Amino acid sequence: MTAHDIPRLFACADAMADAARTAILPYFRAAHGLENKAEHGFDPVTEADRASEQAMRAIVAAHFPEHGVLGEEFGDTPGKSGYQWILDPIDGTRAFISGLPLWGVLIGLSYEGAPILGVMDQPYLDERYSGWAFGEAAGAYATTRGERKPLKTRMRAGLSEATLSTTDGSLLRNAEGEAFNAVRAQAKLTRYGYDCYAYAMTASGHMDCVIESGLKSYDIAALIPILAAAGGGVCNWRGGDASKGGQVLAYGDPRVRDEALALLERAAS
Repeated sequence: MTAHDIPRLFACADAMADAARTAILPYFRAAHGLENKAEHGFDPVTEADRASEQAMRAIVAAHFPEHGVLGEEFGDTPGKSGYQWILDPIDGTRAFISGLPLWGVLIGLSYEGAPILGVMDQPYLDERYSGWAFGEAAGAYATTRGERKPLKTRMRAGLSEATLSTTDGSLLRNAEGEAFNAVRAQAKLTRYGYDCYAYAMTASGHMDCVIESGLKSYDIAALIPILAAAGGGVCNWRGGDASKGGQVLAYGDPRVRDEALALLERAAS
């Protein structure tokens, strides 16, 4: 890995995000096919999800055919290098089918299993959040309606000053729900229903903490480099690696992380 790889890798990620935008936007707030992937409950997938992932996979095949790809809708395509693109074509499909612009396209790149590059793109709002978490070139920025700005998490003395988020509190049950409620009771403000957008707002310094459970690698891999390069981080409820999903804590200030972990560890699986 050299610094000379960064422009090519980011160019590929941006091309993937552009292709996903083109594939998705005709379906948003328009008629489209919808299926339920879950045997029990509701796990929606749309034509837009599949079209988005297919478009991104085609970009990888054209630019880096030796790279592996793991996507939510079409599974794992092994590569012949240490690189793997990890794709969630629409993170927040429930928001998407509800007409809410709080979903996003997640594009992560790992090298030898470690997330190094991430993009979260919100096509409808024309917002793209990008991060590179490798070596001296590490950095994160947002490109919003053509204007590019650096990302920086904000400093909070602790949970009492923090804005907390989770996508759906009802998904955190029993010990997990009790642990989340303990954190929520200490936080200044709690907001719900933002999926990957809450992580982008934490990286941007508008929110401070995101707590989730039951995530897959494609739900979080792209967000880890963005948060890390912006000055925060992502860990599991024990403070360890969260790149494979599961119980996840994203934070802007390590002091918020430490207080939240003290309350979450008793429910860590």
